[in-house]
Amino acid sequence: MTTITSTTVGSHPVADLYPTRGATEVAVPRQDPVVWGAPDAPGPITTGDLQAFERDGFLAVPQLIDDDEVALYHDELERLINDPAVRADERSIIEPQSQEIRSVFEVHRISEVFARLVRDERVVGRARQILGSDVYVHQSRINVKPGFGASGFYWHSDFETWHAEDGLPNMRTVSVSIALTENFDTNGGLMIMPGSHRTFLGCAGATPKDNYKKSLQMQDAGTPSDEALTKFADLHGIRLFTGRAGSATWFDCNCMHGSGDNITPYPRSNVFIVFNSVENAAVEPFAAPVRRPEFIGARDFTPVR
Repeated sequence: MTTITSTTVGSHPVADLYPTRGATEVAVPRQDPVVWGAPDAPGPITTGDLQAFERDGFLAVPQLIDDDEVALYHDELERLINDPAVRADERSIIEPQSQEIRSVFEVHRISEVFARLVRDERVVGRARQILGSDVYVHQSRINVKPGFGASGFYWHSDFETWHAEDGLPNMRTVSVSIALTENFDTNGGLMIMPGSHRTFLGCAGATPKDNYKKSLQMQDAGTPSDEALTKFADLHGIRLFTGRAGSATWFDCNCMHGSGDNITPYPRSNVFIVFNSVENAAVEPFAAPVRRPEFIGARDFTPVR
């Protein structure tokens, strides 16, 4: 039997609908909608695509931005990762082996170019449509996956971490990954288990203090067991996303997903934006001793305008 615990916001308890980081791994049916907005709500997503998102947990957009925009954002990515001040900033995550930049967080705050992308109606409009409310940016980053050995991201549900370590109460969060280089089937592309978003997998093991310092390089806490991943893969299958630069993948916060190493010569870089409903603002962490830094899990809930 699952025990419902709680955290607090102010003096008010908030029920923990998704227990995790306990003594054992536990699977819990999703307690929240997938699409929070009305099926016929105006916006960039068609009714049919919204239904597909609800069923599968993701939506692939073959061309979200055009070639000129890709060039603009890719140039900005290169500027950031080659700036010594950015490299020295705590928001930059360095590959342990190559010592190259793996990710730069909070790019919508350190770059006006990426801030404009966040405000673009093609981007934020889709988030509002899915989440049925105004939204704020819970997290943004650029991911850099150069060729010849860039490491991947192991299988995980983002919501498991955002719930446990950032205090997001409900599954009312959506991510978009916008490709700034071509995604081949060989250069470490995004993989998602379709339909996995309907089951929450609570992972075993307590969260170490300052876990983010290790997990952003190589995830450990919050990692599902091999047995659970095998069951999920047998039930749902695995979809690999490919596409030209400018394509995008929207996916639900509870999708089981990951990506492999890139041992090809061809880099795979993207900008990653996480939108959370203003009605799902973060409270205290549900399964961690302290909050993660704000550049990873925002505490500014100002709606994107």
